[in-house]
Amino acid sequence: MIFHIGSLLLVIALVVSFFGTVVGYWGGRTRSANLAASSFHAVYAVAGLVLAAAVILWYGLLADQFQLAYVWNHSERALPLFYKFSALWGGQAGSLLFWTLLLSGYSVAVALTFRTRQAALMPFVNATLLITSFFFLVLLVFSVHPFEQYEFRPADGQGLNPLLQNYWMVIHPIMLYMGWVGLTVPFAFAVASLLSKKLGNNWVRIVRRWTLIPWMFLSAGIIMGSQWAYMELGWGGYWAWDPVENASFLPWLTATAFLHSIIIQERRGMLKVWNMVLVWLTYVLVILGTFTTRSGILESVHSFAQSDVGPYFLGFLILIIFSFIWLLFDRMPLLRSESAMDSVLSREAAFLANNWLFTGIAFAVLWGTFFPMFSEIITGQRISVAAPWFNKVTGPLFLLLFVMMGIGPLLGWRRTSANKLREQFTWPLLLSLLFALVYWLLVSKQFYPMMGLTACLFVTATIVQEFLRGVLARRAATGENPFTATWQLMRRNGQRYGGYIVHLGIVLIGAAVIGNQFYVQTTNVTLAQGESADLAGYRFTYNGLSAEHQDNRVEYRAYVSIFADDGARLLRTVSPQRNVYDKNPDMPTSEVGIYVLPSEDLYVVLNGWSENSATFSIFVNPLTLWLWVGGVLIVLGTLIALWPHPRRKTVPAPAGVPVRA
Repeated sequence: MIFHIGSLLLVIALVVSFFGTVVGYWGGRTRSANLAASSFHAVYAVAGLVLAAAVILWYGLLADQFQLAYVWNHSERALPLFYKFSALWGGQAGSLLFWTLLLSGYSVAVALTFRTRQAALMPFVNATLLITSFFFLVLLVFSVHPFEQYEFRPADGQGLNPLLQNYWMVIHPIMLYMGWVGLTVPFAFAVASLLSKKLGNNWVRIVRRWTLIPWMFLSAGIIMGSQWAYMELGWGGYWAWDPVENASFLPWLTATAFLHSIIIQERRGMLKVWNMVLVWLTYVLVILGTFTTRSGILESVHSFAQSDVGPYFLGFLILIIFSFIWLLFDRMPLLRSESAMDSVLSREAAFLANNWLFTGIAFAVLWGTFFPMFSEIITGQRISVAAPWFNKVTGPLFLLLFVMMGIGPLLGWRRTSANKLREQFTWPLLLSLLFALVYWLLVSKQFYPMMGLTACLFVTATIVQEFLRGVLARRAATGENPFTATWQLMRRNGQRYGGYIVHLGIVLIGAAVIGNQFYVQTTNVTLAQGESADLAGYRFTYNGLSAEHQDNRVEYRAYVSIFADDGARLLRTVSPQRNVYDKNPDMPTSEVGIYVLPSEDLYVVLNGWSENSATFSIFVNPLTLWLWVGGVLIVLGTLIALWPHPRRKTVPAPAGVPVRA
């Protein structure tokens, strides 16, 4: 009975979301306060209904209600409670319900924040958010059916996909969904500004924070997904340009470009059309990414099973693409720039170049991702595009982007004088040239890693220089100690210095990628107990194997000692393992053994074993630690940028002192 109620709740939410879309749009057109209020009520009602439906599905998972098809397909009695909870987003229907739940949460947050403000925009914002909810509710009611039931109750379920039974796969999808879904909010404000013809700079000031928050979640989700791939899949890497990886990366690229571009509109009233296009592209890529993982058109280790949701997504994509293009062209006369580009040596020009680079990378990734599908349609043969193609095409663009990341913040608004250029770039350029020379003479004569690491050092030098100048200026003005001056600097100008910390995090990620791309060392060996293999100055000795049954799986764990100095000094004993699941014995998973150093990861994978020996893949992955440190800095820098700035204190003038106007 309770699951019939869950289905009914989704049907009611579908009707209410459609009603809210209509009254929101019409209330915005007619400036009707009653209709606008009804759109707010619809937002709250849809959120409550979807939350209730999600709680019912969670109950089914946690209580082993295997008569529910979704529970039978994605859970089992022996599944740990932790993974029963996360199974909500482990399958097609549950993940779409979770998508809708998060969108409802964002919609309520926006509605409560602007309940008494932005009266011209909010009815249209509500309508845009609700029509997106309406689309996902159509899928849940007419296509995927999360509350479909069998006529009998099976004794047990089939179990969760073994690849999802990892702690990273509990938190990683939440972060991705919080990012993906949240990027609907800036799109809703962009549509609202077009529909209301309120096309000044107000809407971009509003959406900066509402873009930064999901951008931070999406960044964290991508890094966590890389950590999962690195620790769970056991192939030595963290990014394979897989279609689903690309689906998360594409909206990150355009959202990052948008965050930079709106600074120009706020400051100079420029790039208004660019910003509209970027926020629209971001939303389209979010929907396209959700479509990619669920339609079966592209093969991926991350994707859900094939289903009939593809035509629904295709129809919705066509609707939002052509509707927005028509609306944009209709409002084009109202989107004229208030200023012109004064010089190529200006911050505006640098940010525009960033936009072109970000969109260029996004186009290359999009083309490479969908090329197999296009080739099959045109030629009847599916031609795969692998990681080497993506690396060759996007690598030079990323190098240029890194250089611009160092140059852009140091340029002045409107134009930059020759004296200012010398003042800003002398030390970063000298340090970078010196590093490149030393690297070429003493380390390696490989051109691309030298250029990449030199660009990383250049950006780092510009960031350190900006922090030093800010701290020294503050100390001179206030007498604060260096730590207090640094804290106050970030506290009072979080958007600027938080952005620098984000840039530093991206630099560390770039350095880690270069190290892994050009300097990784690996070997595959079969070792008897007590035998050793040498790699990159380390010795790896196999000590034996154990087997232990845990919950719904058997863990086979090998023990490998890692020595330095030709075996003279023990560093660590690691225990790579393979998990063989009771319900899915043909889908074993890896848990790598890893010893992390600042300079490199010593990474051991158990591939197979017999009574007296075991087979391993061993990797020495340079600089990998800094990939994860960079991800932490990105989140930290974003939080600093989001932190409310203290209001400047105004001191009243003494009586009798004239005040200048």
